[in-house]
Amino acid sequence: MESGRLSSTQQALIRESWQKVSSNLLQHGIVLFTRLFDLDPDLLPLFQYNCKQFSSPQECLSSPEFLDHIRKVMLVIDAAVTQLENLSSLEEYLTNLGKKHQAVGVKVDSFSAVGESLLFMLEKCLGTAFSPDIREAWTRLYGAVVKAMSRGWDLQGER
Repeated sequence: MESGRLSSTQQALIRESWQKVSSNLLQHGIVLFTRLFDLDPDLLPLFQYNCKQFSSPQECLSSPEFLDHIRKVMLVIDAAVTQLENLSSLEEYLTNLGKKHQAVGVKVDSFSAVGESLLFMLEKCLGTAFSPDIREAWTRLYGAVVKAMSRGWDLQGER
């Protein structure tokens, strides 16, 4: 994960925009996952807690276990923002996170919908401040995170 892919200007844009999001990670995480389930409803069955299958995205989004998952996802994004100058320090963690996602049936292809949902959430949070430059910076950061996570999938596994 080369942080050289992000210019110092892009790093600043990411930090400034994340500062607004980080004031309420759970609320913004709910926006992200609501959008994700709109884009890819087939992901809903992957989220089961205590062998309980959710009948709707709303039921899932209101469960305490899923809200905990949202917090964890937002903290991973927060860690990436914190480590912008040294993203390689997160590589092993992200690769292992990829393995965990593969183990529960997530396909690498699903991460494109997650990326779209992340950009959607940022746009909703930032409003008119969400510029093409901010979009590009976040797209590059997310791409680096997904690249590291995708190393966790078996080479023979379905992508």
